[in-house]
Amino acid sequence: MHFISEQRHDDGVLEREFTLGEIPGILWAPAAASAPAPLILMGHPPLGLRRMHPRLAARARHYAAEYGFAAATVELPGSGERPLLPGVEQARASLRRALASGEPVGDEIVDALVLPLVEQAVPEWQAALDACLSLPEVGGPVGYEGGVISIGIRLAAVEPRIAAANLFAGSFVPAAMFEEARRVTVPLQVLLQWDDESNDRQAALNLFDALGSKEKTLHANMGGHTGVPHFELDAGARFFARHLK
Repeated sequence: MHFISEQRHDDGVLEREFTLGEIPGILWAPAAASAPAPLILMGHPPLGLRRMHPRLAARARHYAAEYGFAAATVELPGSGERPLLPGVEQARASLRRALASGEPVGDEIVDALVLPLVEQAVPEWQAALDACLSLPEVGGPVGYEGGVISIGIRLAAVEPRIAAANLFAGSFVPAAMFEEARRVTVPLQVLLQWDDESNDRQAALNLFDALGSKEKTLHANMGGHTGVPHFELDAGARFFARHLK
């Protein structure tokens, strides 16, 4: 992990950009913590860190300033300035054609769109976790939040250091991920926007039902994909406060 910039905010949060090999990332941490801070890995859609920064930074700084958490994120494969994933780009084009024509989005499109991203992203998240936990100001336990829900499911299923996850429904889910969901056992909170125009509500409910965790809570709110109520920010923080402290 190589830090390339540092900014100390008025709320006492230290924001540092870093690179992990060729992968860009950002780490937020309480500047005056007396002990290593629990860590939240913050997922995001494959839209690029620069575009997602305002939303990620708002959540991360809230978690750091109000709850004492550190938070980290990394650029997804094929996003931002990272090389494109050829198969995924073709799948995105097929997806756009299907949505424009009103045709159903077939399983083969969803698999080609999501599975290569999961296969590459999850080991990168694990490498980022290794790097963050090597820092003296960051400690466990570790939570995962948001982003492409299939990445969160795979990470929660295979990474024993993930103690809790706050997942956001709203992205296409390959059929194979439903079986992986049954292997997830950590406490979960799942956020679903009931009127999300880009999300199959019934598929999201079926996925929630498939998740194997004994403790899982569904937060369903009226509104579209970008209409998440502000109080869900504190709901996520309280969820992590219960399980990471």
